[in-house]
Amino acid sequence: MLPPLHDVRALDFSTLLPGPFATLMLAEAGAQVIKVERPGIGDEMRSYVPRLGADSANFHLLNAGKKSVAIDLKADDSFERMRPLIAEADVVVEQFRPGVMDRLGFGYDALRAVNPRLIYCAITGWGQNGPKSTIAAHDLNYMAEAGLLGLSRGSDGAPVVPPVLVADLAAGSMPAVVNILLALRRRDQTGEGTYLDIAMGENLLPLAYWGLGNGFGAGVWPGGGDALVTGGSPRYQIYRTSDGRFMAAAPLEDRFWNTFCEVIGLDPAYRSDDADPLAVKRAVAEIIAGRTAETWRATLAGYDVCCSIVASLEEAVADPHFAARKLFERKVAADGRAIPALPGPIAACFRGASEKSAPSLGAQTEILLATGRV
Repeated sequence: MLPPLHDVRALDFSTLLPGPFATLMLAEAGAQVIKVERPGIGDEMRSYVPRLGADSANFHLLNAGKKSVAIDLKADDSFERMRPLIAEADVVVEQFRPGVMDRLGFGYDALRAVNPRLIYCAITGWGQNGPKSTIAAHDLNYMAEAGLLGLSRGSDGAPVVPPVLVADLAAGSMPAVVNILLALRRRDQTGEGTYLDIAMGENLLPLAYWGLGNGFGAGVWPGGGDALVTGGSPRYQIYRTSDGRFMAAAPLEDRFWNTFCEVIGLDPAYRSDDADPLAVKRAVAEIIAGRTAETWRATLAGYDVCCSIVASLEEAVADPHFAARKLFERKVAADGRAIPALPGPIAACFRGASEKSAPSLGAQTEILLATGRV
């Protein structure tokens, strides 16, 4: 069967993470993705370490299966040289600050004049308008200003640096793909293209839906580490084991909590919702600290208690469950080496080849600029 996006062509002007991960998902669903890169330099992600051949492993993970055109967008003839590609494109993805693409001559109005069916997706931190629209920021800044960073605090009360780039991926790449697919669907119905304004900072807010519900609905805004799922409850907590490892305990519902309390032997006085949460946390922590992580893993095995021993990333990728799901069987290859491809959210039934490569810088420049096709 043909993949669902086999007839979709995307021009990707983006670099680093949000745009490239979005177009990777399109590519995995069958779209032809053409990276538009700076001559001699290309996507900055190419220069990162560790290396996989000439470029970084991260670049290969994020750009496998794409093609590359190297062109100076500031050159006087760049638009005319790109015209064949623009005319054939279905989707454009860019993540410059507002106004940059217009100044380069590649803004939505200029491209729509060539291709009125074009879906133009602009990914930015704060959107195309508003007081913050031109302010430079990174993932940590968006998390801070959207109120999410302040919800998770360490033992010293300070916010904890998130281990993943939530704004880039969950609030940038994912909404971009969702809206591109919606725009393609609407184009099927109307024949018209669409301009998509994807703002990572505001797309973070739905991730704190429970906090918004508490604040808007009850006038009670969560602080740092005091809410149900941010450390305020003994039922959603990280406990240290005797060997210095950690248990992630999330027996939120009564049926899980009651079983958890019974298995670990918690004093009945601490099991009621009327008990002081701090006292309960201390009591549970004392019990968990009395045994090793592996002892707790064995003790809780077979019980529905929603508890896990915190794994390292290395341990996680070796999990037999992921092996059974064949999560890392697809490969990204370069210069005779291959590493597992990113296990992205595109369903296995939609993916194509089991091994792909990222393009070398400008590998398809001549043929694509000459004809608009490979």
